[in-house]
Amino acid sequence: MEDSLLFGVEGIKKTILYGGTNQIPKFMTGSKVTFHFRTMLCNDDRTVIDDSKKVGVPMEVVFGNMFKLDVWEILLKSMRIGEVAEFWCDIIHTGMYPIVAKSLRRIAEGKDPVDWHIHTCGMANMFAYHTLGYEDLDELQKEPQPLIFVLELLKVQQPSEYDRESWALSDEEKLKAVPVLHGQGNKLYKMGRIEEAMNKYKEGLICVRNVQTKEKAWEAPWLKLEKMANTLTLNYCQCLLRLEEYYEVIEHTSDIINQHPGAIKAFYLRGKAHMEVWNETEAKADFERVLDLDPGMKKSIKKELAVLSMRMEEKREEDRLRYKGMFNDTAAGQIAPAQALEEMTTEQETPEQETPEMPEQITLEEAILEQAPPEQEMPEQITPEDAILEQAPPEQEMPEQITPEDAILEQALADQTTTEQVILEPESPEPATPAQTTVEETTEEVMPEPETVCDAEEP
Repeated sequence: MEDSLLFGVEGIKKTILYGGTNQIPKFMTGSKVTFHFRTMLCNDDRTVIDDSKKVGVPMEVVFGNMFKLDVWEILLKSMRIGEVAEFWCDIIHTGMYPIVAKSLRRIAEGKDPVDWHIHTCGMANMFAYHTLGYEDLDELQKEPQPLIFVLELLKVQQPSEYDRESWALSDEEKLKAVPVLHGQGNKLYKMGRIEEAMNKYKEGLICVRNVQTKEKAWEAPWLKLEKMANTLTLNYCQCLLRLEEYYEVIEHTSDIINQHPGAIKAFYLRGKAHMEVWNETEAKADFERVLDLDPGMKKSIKKELAVLSMRMEEKREEDRLRYKGMFNDTAAGQIAPAQALEEMTTEQETPEQETPEMPEQITLEEAILEQAPPEQEMPEQITPEDAILEQAPPEQEMPEQITPEDAILEQALADQTTTEQVILEPESPEPATPAQTTVEETTEEVMPEPETVCDAEEP
């Protein structure tokens, strides 16, 4: 579709990218509009600055609540449900975009906007900080330029068709809601529903801060709203104290004290928070300051100081016992090894002093080996049978073992041979020398027959 100027509005050019359905819906004060947006620079690359579809959450605006970027209300009023259109907007319409984009990005990152909610208004916030925390937005704020918005209208709800949240209320409605929310929070606190009470106080605080940003700082209307905000903040801190969020209590109460040095309840709550985190000096200083500002609280402060003194004494005793046990354990674990190391060192040094040239300890086997001649191999271990064999002459066969029967037979044969020789050979003039015989032969030799008695009796 060709570009077309938006009727009756200067510095806006619209191009429809996708036509919507039905007629343009009815927009009125309190109408809640849900849409996606994409913001681009007017350069050759059409650089994308923000895109709600990438975040995954559509944008919601309630008409008539003085939304910071009021040009979006103008653009949306020209669209049908489901329509996608591109809008070129001149600088006169885009000056507040960096502030809006900062809040949107913080919400997408899971953080609260600095001014409690995106739907706060007023130029004062624009100069509250030297930087917005995002380089591209800082550049855009220093040098404003035309921007391109691509919008997709998703839904339009009339005031009676949805439950209005506190941020969607008008300023008058917000101021009326603050005491109601405050009373609901007090009631819930007394019932012990601390987290619910804390949420009520926070919701009331959002309403007050939204209205306060439209007032000039430190003037009567602003101061009146500041007092309401401080009361809700201190109640909120009292809930945090019950939830044991002590450091957050110290942070919030310190902010109030820096702006309002006479805030008695802020000193009192901060003193209790310091006491819980063992900051004795700071707690005493805060309680004494409360007593200076309101001597009528002497009884309460005296009680708090007594509790502080008792708790600090308990803490010191607990620390003393803990450190004593720690040192005892350390001593028990370190002395024994030290003594063992000293004994080892003494044992190593003693031989050097008594016997400087102490021979190396050797085993029995090594001693036997050292006694052998050098380069002499150890004799092979032999069995008794091998020893008997080695005693026999070389190449000599062992004599045959003979039984007694064989010995008698051999002796008989020898005697027979001798008898035959005596019979056959003539008697020599000299008696023959009897043949030497072995012990066995002497034992077995046939004795000469004795002379007969008859021969002996002859005359």
